[in-house]
Amino acid sequence: QVHLVESGGGLVQPGESLRLSCAPSARAFSAYAMGWFRQAPGKEREFVGGITWVGGMTLISESLKGRFTISRDTAKNTVYLHIDTLKPEDTAVYYCAARDQPPLRTGLLDYESWGQGTQVTVSS
Repeated sequence: QVHLVESGGGLVQPGESLRLSCAPSARAFSAYAMGWFRQAPGKEREFVGGITWVGGMTLISESLKGRFTISRDTAKNTVYLHIDTLKPEDTAVYYCAARDQPPLRTGLLDYESWGQGTQVTVSS
């Protein structure tokens, strides 16, 4: 397992954009793909999207397509989750996770390493 660190969360107003970052705490890091999940108060953790390190293939949850974008910087070992036009219902703790083997999957149990999460609160 690898320790992952998310950053970029905070309090934002509806309609604004936000970019979350995730990077491993250790310099030596290897994974097939990274995923982003979120957990709103009182709800189960859900898949937001994922990206492969090689090739940058992405998969975004069908319900979130259009406002959520995932990218990665292989030189920095960092993945990003960009969220446009934030809504109050986007309020959640956002987690990144690493998956060691292909293929890119959407289940919580499909990822071996997790970060501690970063809080995103959308409110006016």
